[in-house]
Amino acid sequence: MQKLLSYPLTMLFFVFFGLTLLVFHPVQWVCFNVFGYNAHKSSVSILNRCLMLCTNLLGTRYTFVNNQHIPSDKPVIIVSNHQSMYDIPPIIWYMRKHHPKFVSKKELGKGIPSVSYNLRHGGSALIDRKDGKQAIIEIGKLGSYIEKHDRCAVIFPEGTRSRNGEPKSFKPMGLKMLLKKSPSALIVPITINNSWKLLRFGKFPMGLGAHLKFKVHPPIEIKGDTNELLTQVEQQVIKDISF
Repeated sequence: MQKLLSYPLTMLFFVFFGLTLLVFHPVQWVCFNVFGYNAHKSSVSILNRCLMLCTNLLGTRYTFVNNQHIPSDKPVIIVSNHQSMYDIPPIIWYMRKHHPKFVSKKELGKGIPSVSYNLRHGGSALIDRKDGKQAIIEIGKLGSYIEKHDRCAVIFPEGTRSRNGEPKSFKPMGLKMLLKKSPSALIVPITINNSWKLLRFGKFPMGLGAHLKFKVHPPIEIKGDTNELLTQVEQQVIKDISF
């Protein structure tokens, strides 16, 4: 029954989601080219809030728990599990004061209104997952960028999305490069639950009534043995995943 109902609601969602991307594309262009970085960053934050509102048409709810004191005058590295593309708008919106930038596959850097523009011009790293050297270089540039400007890098070390919420093992190389290039950063683990349920039937139709939950864990300083640190971060993320 839910799947039958999801067909018309998914069509309605796609209309509003697509219109939002189309409307904000020229808005981003004007903000970036006329008013500069801060205006562009604000437009991206509002864009992602609007994308979240579009998912409300599917009965989607969000709970974002952040009881941590995370200073905005230090670089931050958010490390999270990854369940769907719908993980991204809440992180951008709720962590907006930290200026989140993403490690993203290069294919997303073209062809998608608003999304591709932001990835190309907003400071994110576009990596070729088939070219390890290129990927590490781009991630290193992102690390240097957040170190210089006290901004935030977001990385999903699983490397690909979980289809059923079950976490995959972290791949350490990209995260190690961020730590190397931004040694003063705080690592902020985030656990995401239930965003995979938006895609429980595949890309069409969408799942209905998903309750996406985000939990921000205490920040961790970069010190001590790197491998032990990465194990600590991974365990912090996965211990609160429910599947």
